[in-house]
Amino acid sequence: MSSDLRSLKAEFLEYLEIERGRSVKTVENYDHYLTRYLDFAKIHDPSQLTERSVREFRLYLNREKGTAGTMKLKTQNYYLIALRAFLKFLRKRGLESLSPERIELAKVGGRDLELITAEELNRLLKAPSGSSVRALRDRAILELFFSTGLRVSELCSLNRDLDLSRDEFSIRGKGDKVRVVFLSPDAKDAVKAYLDKRADLDDSLFIQMGKNSKNVKDLRLTPRSVERMVKHYATKAGITRKVTPHVVRHVFATDLLENGADLRSVQALLGHANITTTQVYTHVTDKHLRDIHQRFHGKRRE
Repeated sequence: MSSDLRSLKAEFLEYLEIERGRSVKTVENYDHYLTRYLDFAKIHDPSQLTERSVREFRLYLNREKGTAGTMKLKTQNYYLIALRAFLKFLRKRGLESLSPERIELAKVGGRDLELITAEELNRLLKAPSGSSVRALRDRAILELFFSTGLRVSELCSLNRDLDLSRDEFSIRGKGDKVRVVFLSPDAKDAVKAYLDKRADLDDSLFIQMGKNSKNVKDLRLTPRSVERMVKHYATKAGITRKVTPHVVRHVFATDLLENGADLRSVQALLGHANITTTQVYTHVTDKHLRDIHQRFHGKRRE
């Protein structure tokens, strides 16, 4: 095995993809984070990867100014997580370097959920009007998002051979994990109406349309295109706050919890590997607990 950090980084990325089964996008992100560190630190040997070089890199990231201002602590943590994983890989290979435990993540504040109201959601779902294939496609996308809680990348990966005679289908999500999601009657009707209108033979469920699509070999919609589409219909529906596919995923989860679903079930439906990720939604159940406390607590006191 080479002891050069650049070569070791390449071996680490292959290890992530092949042995750990990480997605291509995750591997690309780790490559970006580690390359930036190595370019900054200008080191070549694992023994040169020191606590001091990491601290100087953190200061550099924290002071770096971009178009949106200084880098957020959450984004800085992505670099540190990649570095820590790389160090664990080096230790597994028996190479002397900085201990991964020496890298502490920056403390970030509680995550605020971006949500829209039930009334705004209804307006959003009804925003694609008309019977054109584009309108039917967009209505099917929005209904499918709310019915399944799919991530935008998962939705874009779907093929048109979706079995609409069933109320469920399997999806391969983050970490190559497979889970089952469920189709509401509205979602099934919307997808069927869209597919009935399609005249092409492309395998993708959701495809590009318009003049630009004629010169494209792969018609499959990209996540960025879907994000733009959701933003367009949110504006059309008169929703002033930012709306993304992930916001609709949040609404899917909070809708389940508000109607009595337990957190573990919501975790499974969202495809979260860890329950702590799902706990961002506990503010929804907090209201139910407060109502229970007010109804039942202290009734025997005079």
